[in-house]
Amino acid sequence: MAIVYTLLLIVVGLWVFTQLQPDMASRWGLALERKRSGLVLKSQAIAGFDIPYLEGGQGEVLVLVHGFGGDKDNFTRMARFLTPHFRVIQPDLPGFGDATRNPAARYRMADQVERLHAFFQALGVQKMIFGGNSMGGFIACEYAARYPDQVKALWLLDAAGTATAHDSPMLQHYLATGESPLLLRSQADVARLIRATMARPPYFPGFLKRTLGARAIADYPLHSEIIKDLSQHSPMLETRYTTLPTPALIVWGAEDGILNPAASQVQEQLLPRHQTIVMQGIGHLPMLEAPAQTAQDFMKFAKTLPA
Repeated sequence: MAIVYTLLLIVVGLWVFTQLQPDMASRWGLALERKRSGLVLKSQAIAGFDIPYLEGGQGEVLVLVHGFGGDKDNFTRMARFLTPHFRVIQPDLPGFGDATRNPAARYRMADQVERLHAFFQALGVQKMIFGGNSMGGFIACEYAARYPDQVKALWLLDAAGTATAHDSPMLQHYLATGESPLLLRSQADVARLIRATMARPPYFPGFLKRTLGARAIADYPLHSEIIKDLSQHSPMLETRYTTLPTPALIVWGAEDGILNPAASQVQEQLLPRHQTIVMQGIGHLPMLEAPAQTAQDFMKFAKTLPA
């Protein structure tokens, strides 16, 4: 019986700890996930911004960039399947995650591309496979167009950046009302965000949802201005580029509720050296909803690239 009481006290103690110290519990939980994936937290300063990033593994560089409202840990669960084969780098974009926020700065695609260019130069990265989800995919394409010699291949996960992708009920609702599930006003909006972005959400502990929700609520004023600026000053890729020669793996969740999966056809025209995968039963965040399958599909694609 003593063992039972001891275990019960431990469980109760842990529950109380997560309720009273959700930020610390979240840090510990994320640290465990990162360790399992072979990732180490680092930081790099560039002009005007500090960019925290996760890095792990060895070999060819694979950069993974999150979408609007996301952060570097969006890829952490998937990274455990990738770090045995690649040097994985997962940065926080300026204005998001734990990176510097500057209300006076601009956060358009061109601005973020140049900041990432400075970031890669500081790290000594000269060649990479560039993966991105949603807004991160838009940035990856823009980066490949500006610095084609630096990007060996693209990995686009439900990528923004084309008119068709942006022709979705969610974005139409935002343009009409200014409301978006990506902009959180209260903790109650966290559940709405999960429903909107994922068809098959993984388990998120309550303390992690509270911590991430608090950060998103604090970011509401800045992120509202960023998304407004992006919606008004983000020329679509197809209006500026006829074709991009970079090999690309185009991935869409068939149940994406944020962007329109029909954009795969436009992306295929823009990126003639492509492979396309549509994941049934998956929403806007394949790397969180099906990390093992998403990584496995990428590994098959990577084997087709020239050494």
